[in-house]
Amino acid sequence: MYLDHAATTTIRPEAIAALMQGLEGANANASGTHAAARAAKNALEDARERAADLLGAQRPDEIVFTSGGTEADNLAVVGAALASAKKAVVTSGIEHKAVTESAAYLKGIGYRWAIAGCDRNGVVGPGSLGAAVDDGVAVVSVMAANNEVGTLQPVAEIAEVARSSSQGVLVHTDAVQAFAGDDVTVQSTNVDLLSLAAHKFGGPKGVGLLFVRSGVDLVPILRGGGQEAGRRSGTSNVPGVLGMVAAMEAAVEQRGRFAKVVGSERDAFERRLSARCASVSVTASEAQRMPHFSHIRFDGTSAETLLIRLDQQGIQAAAGSACQSGAVEPSHVLVAMGMSGQEASECVRFTFGWDTRNGDGVAAADAVADVVEAL
Repeated sequence: MYLDHAATTTIRPEAIAALMQGLEGANANASGTHAAARAAKNALEDARERAADLLGAQRPDEIVFTSGGTEADNLAVVGAALASAKKAVVTSGIEHKAVTESAAYLKGIGYRWAIAGCDRNGVVGPGSLGAAVDDGVAVVSVMAANNEVGTLQPVAEIAEVARSSSQGVLVHTDAVQAFAGDDVTVQSTNVDLLSLAAHKFGGPKGVGLLFVRSGVDLVPILRGGGQEAGRRSGTSNVPGVLGMVAAMEAAVEQRGRFAKVVGSERDAFERRLSARCASVSVTASEAQRMPHFSHIRFDGTSAETLLIRLDQQGIQAAAGSACQSGAVEPSHVLVAMGMSGQEASECVRFTFGWDTRNGDGVAAADAVADVVEAL
């Protein structure tokens, strides 16, 4: 029973078909000039146009293909900051490590890094972020949906507040976790920079993209052959891009089903688990969350022990984000939300996916409850 879709979700059949098509017919180096290279280049640019259309971009060249969400976040935060005369960045306290480590790097070379707080549900208020923004800020980065507890952030409002506080500030959102089940476009987020990772919505690993609004300058963090209009060097992963864009199209087409079916199963999971286990509490239950996220605290039970026992029973979940599994320090997201280290150590993240079926929620809750009762 796979309940760790936020770490990596199941690859969609549409993505597999497109990936195989690319491997068989568009796997030449797209930077070449011969016929095979031109075929790869044509496939790449067609995918770029489709991705731009899905995100509501004005031009295809606003899409930069990357190796995934981490590279896209690094390019957005570091690349945009280095291209600016301003010497400060602002992030929320619940960002993915790809963003916080980028900000930490900038701080290490002389930039100022301000961190905006969140409430106990993990929601960043526009006012809180606005208070951290001044005329010296080059980039503001706030994720669209949190990767641990699934809370949705008011990114469009935050962008408006940030721009009213600092002329010329750029706004970035890490939309990696949001794209699978929420309306994510340039218009809905009102941002200048937007990151995606294919493996979070049914595409292959090792490929992602960064939307860069026309006119926004970036200093490349990968230097080489000057691919992606000089913004990201490296031989283009054409098959991976084709798989990603096919997954994007499927995710957009099936969002209604995702919200209805997956959200219903998540809700059934939480109701059943709460009915059977008096010691559980749902994190961020008062906030608007992604429909596939369920973050549970098991009072008095070690998450590490619980995860081992669940895995022995064939139930796969996570403590915090996959990038932090095995970490000794408590999750910075949960700490920012006001949890103690002890409370954070009792939390497990269960996430459903696009292939979740009717009845999976109750079945999952019963399986988890059996393990909890045994402990």
